[in-house]
Amino acid sequence: MGNMLQGILKAGREARRGISDSRVFRFMTRRSTGDRDTRANARGGAAKRPANAKGGNGKGGGGAKPAPRRRGGLTRFALLAGLWCFIAGMGVIGFFALTLPDTSDLSTAQRKPSITLLASDGTMIATYGDLFGEPLRLKEMPKYLPGAVIATEDRRFYSHFGIDPFGLLRATFANLRAGHIVQGGSTITQQLAKNLFLTPDRTFTRKIQETLLAIWLEHKFSKQQILEIYLNRVYLGAGTYGVDAAAHRYFNKSARDVSLYEAAVIAGLLKAPSRFSPANDKERAAQRAQQVLLNMADAGFITTAQAQTAAQQKTQLSKTPSLSRGSRYFADWIVDQLNGFSGTQDRDLVVTTTLDPKMQEAGEKVITASLDANGEKYEVGQGALVAMTPDGAIRAMVGGDDYADSQFNRATQALRQPGSSFKPVVYLAAVERGLRPSDHFIDQPIKIGKWEPHNFENKYRGDVTVSEALAESLNSVAAQIVQRVGVNNVIATARKLGITSDLVHDASLALGTSEVSLIELTAAYAPFASGGIGAWPHGIVEIRDAHGGVIYRRDGSGPGRVIDPANVAIMNQLLSGVVAYGTGKAAKLDRPTAGKTGTTQDSRDALFVGYTADLVCGVWFGNDDDSPMKKVTGGTIPAHAWHDFMTVATRGMPIKPLPGEGAPALVSYGAGPPPAPNPAARPPASGLRNLLDRIFGGASVDPPARAAPYSVPGAMPQG
Repeated sequence: MGNMLQGILKAGREARRGISDSRVFRFMTRRSTGDRDTRANARGGAAKRPANAKGGNGKGGGGAKPAPRRRGGLTRFALLAGLWCFIAGMGVIGFFALTLPDTSDLSTAQRKPSITLLASDGTMIATYGDLFGEPLRLKEMPKYLPGAVIATEDRRFYSHFGIDPFGLLRATFANLRAGHIVQGGSTITQQLAKNLFLTPDRTFTRKIQETLLAIWLEHKFSKQQILEIYLNRVYLGAGTYGVDAAAHRYFNKSARDVSLYEAAVIAGLLKAPSRFSPANDKERAAQRAQQVLLNMADAGFITTAQAQTAAQQKTQLSKTPSLSRGSRYFADWIVDQLNGFSGTQDRDLVVTTTLDPKMQEAGEKVITASLDANGEKYEVGQGALVAMTPDGAIRAMVGGDDYADSQFNRATQALRQPGSSFKPVVYLAAVERGLRPSDHFIDQPIKIGKWEPHNFENKYRGDVTVSEALAESLNSVAAQIVQRVGVNNVIATARKLGITSDLVHDASLALGTSEVSLIELTAAYAPFASGGIGAWPHGIVEIRDAHGGVIYRRDGSGPGRVIDPANVAIMNQLLSGVVAYGTGKAAKLDRPTAGKTGTTQDSRDALFVGYTADLVCGVWFGNDDDSPMKKVTGGTIPAHAWHDFMTVATRGMPIKPLPGEGAPALVSYGAGPPPAPNPAARPPASGLRNLLDRIFGGASVDPPARAAPYSVPGAMPQG
């Protein structure tokens, strides 16, 4: 590059020197012309007249006729104009030469470290940064690989000097006929200059720089070297740079081993890497590969028969792993955590995660199907889902309806009120202080300070058991429990279950008025499924560098036991009732299931969080602008979506009881709801009984006759 710049600057100095030389030239020209005219006049004499001159009275004029204009003047003008054009051209070249980028680091690829995320089965989830393969020499590649690139991108590559005038004319006429840009006139050398040194901005300045750099590259390197550098550096989609990286990404093999058809697919990516990527659109990639094969046959790199035979191999594209757009929510969540691991900042990484591709696909389909079926009718704009094993390993994460439209992760970033899905935290705090499923409360309007909690549709059931209260999500009973247990104890219980968000210090906490994320709420249910062992949500199993060295490997971590096994059994009994005969009936599976619905004020949020012995899952629906939905509760769309996802996710898993189900039943209602209590059968109250009733919220006298059963519309159960 230094030689080129020196040459351009030297030309500029000569051009400036030419300005003063031109002044001498004009002076000498004028002097030479005057001398010739003087000598001509001396030879011809002043009395010489033209042939048609007349004398006598002076009519007809007595002067000589002017001499014809000499052609030498036009020649001098042309020379001067050409000289000035040359000077201007050299000035322009000199100016743009001074703005060229540094080319001294041509051999060093400037790139961001790459991150490759793998699912639990080893399939690729996503890539970040720049993926480079092994640098290959042309002799290491199949001949048809560079042939496919030349036939498609630059057929006169071996005959032009970096710029292809014929190609430019062809592209210009094609674009004029089409009325828009359909062809580019850039050569492979120009593309290499742009890729190595320039930005993709489409400006006149960049085009001039690209031209100068292309000429310099042709002077500096041989054609073989230029093609070799190009094939190892060109971007080919999905974060890959170079044909070897593309071969590994799309066909799981080295570029040394690609077939003719696979070479055509790779060459076809050059026009539009994302559009023609087989990972994004296999049919479009196949059509583009077909065109490349025809180009190769037309240019003589292969025969027509070979092109036809290769085109029949498009079934190879079925092996290309397609990256789920929805899994990018999970991938972003993982990448955000990597900076917390030492030794991961400045090197290529391969991260093995906990994600289950089949569960992930099921989750995406369920959220999309639910929104398609109910979004417009019930004014629901978004949904989210997170599923994990009881030890916190994330198996599926859906952060929204469409990652391309919004990258905001509603499973991890959104803080929303959980509504009644927070009640298991309240009930656990009470169970740990002696509350039992068969204890009684009076479901009636209450007032705690200035706060007056109401049941759904302001209906009350009178005397109810704890099991009934949780199954039917009775708000007045939850408020009474938090009042007796104490807000601080409820918050302490939430903290040990893993909820870290700020929580309000008042009784309204019982109804889930504090905002939490879906992932931390779901993780809070995990100890119920694990038998009391706390869970930290996690997605990273192992981190390795590009050479296979282990940087991090997860080796069992978590908060340990957070719930006594006996209390786990009680909570599982209570939460099983929600699904068996309560507000969560729509979520019932063919195996032991428990969970809780949640609905916030005016149906702004609707949730269902539930679990089996093997999997915990939380589902949320709502709107990003916090606008109300149309009568959606946790027992409707969320419970149905949860059921549909869990049916697929648990398929093939052995049926297991929930922890504590084998223990003696503290209270059993069979398959249906608990029977109404019989006041007449209740023993007379004693002093001790009156004390216990005051502690746990019962009545000191025989309870009144049971109120009429609580009823809500069948499709809109209370949440």
